[in-house]
Amino acid sequence: MPTQVLSRRGGPGDATAGPKAFSLAELLIVLAVVATLAVLQVPTLGNAKSGSRLAICQDNLRQLTRGWLLYAQDNNGRLTGNLDGGDVMAGMANAARTWCVGWLDFNGGSPSGANTNTQFLSEAQLGPYIQKEVRIFRCPADPSVSLFGGVAYPRVRSVSMNCYMGERGQPYTAGYKQFKTLDEITGPSPAKALVFIDEREDSINDGWFGINMIGFDPPGPDARIMVDFPADWHGRRGSLSFADGHVESWHWRDPRTMPRHRKGILLPLAVATPNNTDVARIQAAASSKAK
Repeated sequence: MPTQVLSRRGGPGDATAGPKAFSLAELLIVLAVVATLAVLQVPTLGNAKSGSRLAICQDNLRQLTRGWLLYAQDNNGRLTGNLDGGDVMAGMANAARTWCVGWLDFNGGSPSGANTNTQFLSEAQLGPYIQKEVRIFRCPADPSVSLFGGVAYPRVRSVSMNCYMGERGQPYTAGYKQFKTLDEITGPSPAKALVFIDEREDSINDGWFGINMIGFDPPGPDARIMVDFPADWHGRRGSLSFADGHVESWHWRDPRTMPRHRKGILLPLAVATPNNTDVARIQAAASSKAK
């Protein structure tokens, strides 16, 4: 039987013919399918990137808290200092007294260069206990930068410490516990006691996260105040660490906890937020009435 070959029109008789080409309609269908798949893939990639940042953020807090616990073990249970305001603006002069120094803002920080000076972290009390890994003081989702020499650099810190943890003097809200040693962390228990929290870039300044306990004990929901604002970079969630070393991601519920970002403008702090359940949750993790 003779060998049969295809003609240009698909019939026998032409050995040079190639496969049948796509019609214009078929090409348009293929392109539409490819475009749809690409659009569907974008949220998936975005979610993967967001999840990766959250994992890094939580690991950073875990390492910081481990260093915080090691410091206490090396110092007879005494916690790191947790200075604020003018004490941290003094820079290296007070580095030996607290876990970090330097006041962040949208200019250069205080003292000058605090926004980008990693020595204010590495040479403070926690430095030797984290192998001076200063990158762990900052969440990778923090978008804030600071100009230094005309070049934009990421600010060095997005983390603050519960204002009732560590030596600072008197508690922010009178009548509540100021924890100065590991043994004193009762009510809340170590597994429920807040240590580090990521703070919004337009709220953060010193490393002291202010929490007003008014309206907590006795309960008075209409008296709740948001002093400093937690970060919400992970899909309305913030990262927090606790005195037993574990880390959690909290979903913020009240829109007032997450006010609109205005680039380069700092938030007003110590804002009344009646009935804000996020404030109540943070209060419960911060401290309790002193006996």
